[in-house]
Amino acid sequence: MDALSGLKVIDLSPTRLGAQVTQVLADYGADVVWVEPPGGAGLRTTPGFPFLGRGKRSVVLDLALGADVEQLLDLVHRADVLVETFRPGVADRLGLGYETLWTRNPRLVYASISGWGRSGPYASAPGYEGLVQAKLGVFHEFRNMHDAARPPFVSVPWCTFAASHVALHGILAALFERERSGEGQHVSTSLAQSFAALDTWDWFVQMINERYPDAYPGAETFDERGIPASPIVFMLLAGLTSDGRWLQFAQVAPRLFLAFMKALGLESMFGDPEWKGLPLLEDPDRRLELWTRMLEAVRAKSLAEWEAVFAADPDVFAERLRSGEDVLDHPQLVADAKVVSLGGHRQPGSLFEMSAAPARLDRPAPALDGDAATIDWARTDGPASTDASTVATRRLPLDGVTVLELSTMFAAPYGATLLTDLGARVIKVEPLTGDPIRTMLPFPELAALKVMQGKDSICVDVGTDEGRAIVHALAARSDLVLQSWRSGVAERLGIDAATLHGVNPRLVYLYSPGYGDGPPNGHRAAYAPSIGAAAGLTRTPLGDLVVESAELSMEEIQAAARRIGAAGMRTPAQADGIAAIGVATGLLLGLLARERGAGGQVLSGSMLVTNAHVLADEVVGGGGRAPAPDSELHGLGARYRVYDAADGWVFLAVPAEREWDALVKALAPYADLAGDPRFSTEDARRRNDEVLAGVLADVFRSRRRDEWERDLLAMDVGCVAVSTAPCSAVLQSEAFGYDNGFVVDVDHATFDRHPRNAPLVQFSRSATQAKPGVLAGTSTDELLTELGYNPDRIQEMRDRGVVG
Repeated sequence: MDALSGLKVIDLSPTRLGAQVTQVLADYGADVVWVEPPGGAGLRTTPGFPFLGRGKRSVVLDLALGADVEQLLDLVHRADVLVETFRPGVADRLGLGYETLWTRNPRLVYASISGWGRSGPYASAPGYEGLVQAKLGVFHEFRNMHDAARPPFVSVPWCTFAASHVALHGILAALFERERSGEGQHVSTSLAQSFAALDTWDWFVQMINERYPDAYPGAETFDERGIPASPIVFMLLAGLTSDGRWLQFAQVAPRLFLAFMKALGLESMFGDPEWKGLPLLEDPDRRLELWTRMLEAVRAKSLAEWEAVFAADPDVFAERLRSGEDVLDHPQLVADAKVVSLGGHRQPGSLFEMSAAPARLDRPAPALDGDAATIDWARTDGPASTDASTVATRRLPLDGVTVLELSTMFAAPYGATLLTDLGARVIKVEPLTGDPIRTMLPFPELAALKVMQGKDSICVDVGTDEGRAIVHALAARSDLVLQSWRSGVAERLGIDAATLHGVNPRLVYLYSPGYGDGPPNGHRAAYAPSIGAAAGLTRTPLGDLVVESAELSMEEIQAAARRIGAAGMRTPAQADGIAAIGVATGLLLGLLARERGAGGQVLSGSMLVTNAHVLADEVVGGGGRAPAPDSELHGLGARYRVYDAADGWVFLAVPAEREWDALVKALAPYADLAGDPRFSTEDARRRNDEVLAGVLADVFRSRRRDEWERDLLAMDVGCVAVSTAPCSAVLQSEAFGYDNGFVVDVDHATFDRHPRNAPLVQFSRSATQAKPGVLAGTSTDELLTELGYNPDRIQEMRDRGVVG
């Protein structure tokens, strides 16, 4: 069966934001009707359209016409899901708000995705990705991608991808709950709130720095001289080969770093008293010398020679910095058949392979209005009359669901964390020493605080027969299993899918490692910077600032390496967070499929596959070239870029032709754009884009950034002051975080009362919850007691090191 066969979905979104949601639903068998405006949605003109539109049907309706609205309402009558991305209030004005549609179809799951949320000072502002990134401080976080004081424009759609998957979490959870209650509901999220899912630990580093500024000072990756200020630069080295190819290494574990230094021919430094403590060195000149020697050693070999090293030593590995269609040539994606061709366009395959409900990837993107005559959702009876008060509940949508987590670090485990917010019980199995993420930062537990939220932790030595029996007993009581170890590890430990299905045939077992299961890289360790390099997340936003050439000097290599590090090593937005929200999508997809009759099965995905879905416009083959940032990283053109203001910077976002008149009117006191023949038509504006950018640059320099934001937003022109604070500080602020409901306070055993991000999706009828992180093994006794172990037996196993 198809996981979502029989589900009818209406997509009212003209952009990627909603299209990515419904593309996943279509991949797994839902009948998606994409409602386009006359002339077609702007998404059709983007290179990623063949990927984002696949599997759907197209119908054109003018929602300003009553007859077309009535036709849409007929579709709604039998729909299961509707997705809209209007600004708050617009759907209501069109007669398509949730309350109106609920009276026609109480089973409808209605998903709203906005830019800023449904309340707060920016709720009515345009919801462009660039505006949200600028205001959240994302541009500021990536400031070292170039040498200018101005924060750079960041072209990776971090917020859009996060919001699309958070919306999917809400939709899939609401559909699962509907299987039990029979009722639909309204789910909502936003770009601004969903972005918080991507950060690993900066949120809590910000909190600790505010509480104890002298205890954990933190540091930039590079100091003011451009010298590495952290050992992570050496562990995650970006280096250039002798034939001019950039490599991103990922040698974070001590044994991996030792193997790396041996491959570089530098292992003798460990025995030299002058290099005591390597790679943690206090002397900046020593750090610079180490960095230079490592880069010289990388440059001593060609790409082919390094690939031979990787083949010979499984503990040494690096990814090439890929971009564009080259991402789809990654050997692991090819080996795992994760690249498909539809309508002559190569594109990423499905997020997950499902053993009992495989994805359907045989339907290319639709022709405009090509399915108007084939939509058969005709109304069969009158409007529903159910009273909303009779179905009101505040139960958690995943109440009664148990997840057994057999994973470490962040990329997979945070996916399970997101399900705790929706009511799932997540049992985290940790080694006796705890998950390694607990000691990733010098301040104990700080790196683990977010990923441990809401879980029950049990410490077990899974390598023992008794420990393995405990895991099997927990699996017998679980609905979902999450496992992300490298290929072959679970089989060696006896907790692989086949074994656990023997214990519990109804298990949905999700396997999501870094690369995949099998050669060429299934045995490799995966870290966010290396996966980001492989998927294009590092190279793409840098544009032409990083070149590949064998002729670069060491100074040029080091300058480029700093930019690569700035693009690929920022914890507020990186590949780990992308992978984690994809894992949550997979868990919910498998759970819903089981509830709809698919039974227990195995889902398999990877960090690499999920991250390959992010840059649709760049990676899809044959779809044309995506707009690229200019050489100075201002933006994508005069009407979508960063400008200097009198006291900082603003980001302007008015890319659509329909927005031009509002911009002209707003700037009339400062420039006569209406009377300038160079800008009289849309074609003229595009031809004279650089000229227009110069005119606008002069205008924006004349006033303060907050004045521009206040006055232009009041006239419905997309313009915000660019934040120069960390994202974590912006999201935790009173005005932005608390007032918007993005932040809640919880009590932690170590950190006392502290702020954490609120659940990222809201429901009209179901509840959510926000729990604190837990320490390692805090639920060991409780869980063993549930399994029937008595106190004496538990203590005896603890004394022998079976549990902790």
